[in-house]
Amino acid sequence: MARQLPPQFDVAVSVNLPSADPLRLAQQIRQDMWRAVQNVRGFSPVVKVEEQGNGLLVTAGGRVAGRVPGNLASEIRAVLDDKTKQTRWLRHARRHKVRTQIGQSEVKLPNSTTMFDKEAVTGQ
Repeated sequence: MARQLPPQFDVAVSVNLPSADPLRLAQQIRQDMWRAVQNVRGFSPVVKVEEQGNGLLVTAGGRVAGRVPGNLASEIRAVLDDKTKQTRWLRHARRHKVRTQIGQSEVKLPNSTTMFDKEAVTGQ
């Protein structure tokens, strides 16, 4: 997940996490990483999630326009290693996966359309 393409890692930190919805996990990590290092001028966060065995390998970091501050990697590492944040990310990513499975197996929606008949609704 990156705002600028192609994604570029001028600084990167990796962590292994249990299996979860990769997109939702990346969104949460990117948001928390941005909050922690938004004071770094020219920083554009990037999160890469890859399946690895029974879990995920998450690489977080990003592109820096200009000089990379010496403490940037340690600030990103602090975000990734925060157990409270990891628990929230995984709960968020898992909840969506369960909701999708329930929605597909139990709820049958009728065919729908994006248009409505103004005449039938208003009588005009």
